[in-house]
Amino acid sequence: MQVCALYRHPIKSHGREAIERVHLAQGATMPWDRVWAVTHEATKFDAGAPKWASCNNFMIGSRTPGLAGIWAIMDEADRAITLTHQALASLTFHPDDPAETARFLDWVAPLCPSNRAAPTAIVAAPNRGMTDTTYPSVSIMNTASHHAVADALGVEITKERWRGNIWLDDTAAWSEFGWIGRDVKIGDAVLRIREPIKRCPVTNTNPITGERDTATLDILNSVFGHQNFGVYAEVITSGDIALGTKAEVI
Repeated sequence: MQVCALYRHPIKSHGREAIERVHLAQGATMPWDRVWAVTHEATKFDAGAPKWASCNNFMIGSRTPGLAGIWAIMDEADRAITLTHQALASLTFHPDDPAETARFLDWVAPLCPSNRAAPTAIVAAPNRGMTDTTYPSVSIMNTASHHAVADALGVEITKERWRGNIWLDDTAAWSEFGWIGRDVKIGDAVLRIREPIKRCPVTNTNPITGERDTATLDILNSVFGHQNFGVYAEVITSGDIALGTKAEVI
């Protein structure tokens, strides 16, 4: 196996960025992955004592599909993000600056349905990303499993709709579910596979247009007998990985 794609998502559910290399640290999420999250009118999040919170406290693509069409570019040195969407002009701003957050809220408003809770602010938890797991996780995807779903759908779909961090190829479809409880060595990094990822309706959404255009969940359930795609892993040994890095189950 080898790494064929790497992605990070600086703002949870608001864009993804393809990268070429990354350093994974023991016990941490992927750097700059889901560092920030967007609250809404019904959010229960204490900004005075910020900590990880579950996804229902944030604006997410399963309830607001237009968000899936956002792409991101992260300026790490400046902690600035440039967001693009085919229906909007690009926006560059600093998520830590409340004044600039107001510009972001105006920018994203056209993608948010009027019958849903509106976005209100951008928040962060110290020293970890707002992953969908209670523990700091990195998600691993299998290219062969992706092709199996696409073949069952009968249409081409892009990998970005799965919102994964690390993509591996040269392994059998669905073999990743056999890794649960085992370790995968990717370059010098070692990740312990914790659990499968149960998927939500955002996977039915086109990551270019932000429109729901497939029945991905229906196909997972009816053809494959489950609603899972990819696995969550925990970094147990730090290391650098890059496109083309070899991976093996140990």
